[in-house]
Amino acid sequence: MTMQRHPASAYGSGLVNEEPPPGDLNRPEEVLYEDHPALVPSVGWLMLAIFTVGLGLIYLWFRRASVHYKITTERVVIETGLLSKKMNQIDIYRINDYVVERPFGQRLMGTGNIVVSAMDATDATLKLGGLKTDVKELYERLRTATENEKRRRGVRMVDYE
Repeated sequence: MTMQRHPASAYGSGLVNEEPPPGDLNRPEEVLYEDHPALVPSVGWLMLAIFTVGLGLIYLWFRRASVHYKITTERVVIETGLLSKKMNQIDIYRINDYVVERPFGQRLMGTGNIVVSAMDATDATLKLGGLKTDVKELYERLRTATENEKRRRGVRMVDYE
């Protein structure tokens, strides 16, 4: 298994692994994306930083430093907090829907959001905001990993209408 740099990783440190064969049941957990949100996620926040003569950057830095995202082939983990930490995790096979958000201000800054809906009692939706990567490509990799994990575990989704 070889490591390669994500094409948009010039914005961050997100390393991406090549996909293992879908039938491999003993494959190790692989990191699809791991990083903090962007310091300045959109043009609106950039304007705030400019108009406050950089003082807005202090707030943005603390906001960024208090969130860490980790997306693997088995789970989505969001860790929040500076001094006291809270970790929220959703197993990837429980995910049933994704929304990719790329507002105009974030597209200009090269960032985006992914909203994940899951069959989870505590947190049915997780928003991964200000991702410093190509969110459409990350969505495709996450979707593929979700389907592979569901197949590996024998999970089937049933819609009742």
